[in-house]
Amino acid sequence: METNNKAEVLSIERLTKTYGEKKAVDDLSLSIKAGEIYGFIGHNGAGKTTTLKSVVGILAFDAGEIKVNGISVREDPLAVKREIAYIPDNPELYGYMTGIKYLNFIADVFRVPADVREERIRKYADAFGLTADLAQAISSYSHGMKQKLAVISAWIHAPKLIVMDEPFVGLDPKAAHTLKEMMRELCDEGGAIFFSTHVLEVAEKLCDKVAIIKSGKLIRSGTMEEVKGDESLESVFLELEEDA
Repeated sequence: METNNKAEVLSIERLTKTYGEKKAVDDLSLSIKAGEIYGFIGHNGAGKTTTLKSVVGILAFDAGEIKVNGISVREDPLAVKREIAYIPDNPELYGYMTGIKYLNFIADVFRVPADVREERIRKYADAFGLTADLAQAISSYSHGMKQKLAVISAWIHAPKLIVMDEPFVGLDPKAAHTLKEMMRELCDEGGAIFFSTHVLEVAEKLCDKVAIIKSGKLIRSGTMEEVKGDESLESVFLELEEDA
């Protein structure tokens, strides 16, 4: 996908986050443009989740700058949150709510008009086969159903940037396919996706660009072709992991 002339949706400049003596993220810079699905890969503890939580304003960071659509996460975090959605690796939902009440709650937070929310809820719940379960309490949902509900809630206000931490975990193959289609559709409409994953085959087929992080440092990034060349993404990742 050609995105050279498209607007920059996410800019991370020299991001650093330290826990005690350990630099969880070390001078990391990358940018994502409208229309791009950007994969973020690395081993457990590499700094992926810390980066994602910094982007969405959950974690304060020690140095650097993060901007979403030109808005600083530090200076105007509320304005940034209006532009984004975040799905953590283990979504914590309100179990006492029904699925439909939760989706309406999220739609209320983002002031989504009634007709628009109804159309989007119907569209995405049908796509995930979740419509019949929306009247049930979330506490009765399986992990996969909760993941689907979290995805629908992220899409409900049509954010410019969706940040996801291991979004395919817990999804069956059909639901995973549906999510991939939703990701591409959002980007085709001018949005952007930034997500971490351990499923390298998915990243290789789905992503326009990819970044590899190791011990808090960005060690390679760019288009999929630039990063992997004639090799598989898995091969490149394993080679980089083995390097000192």
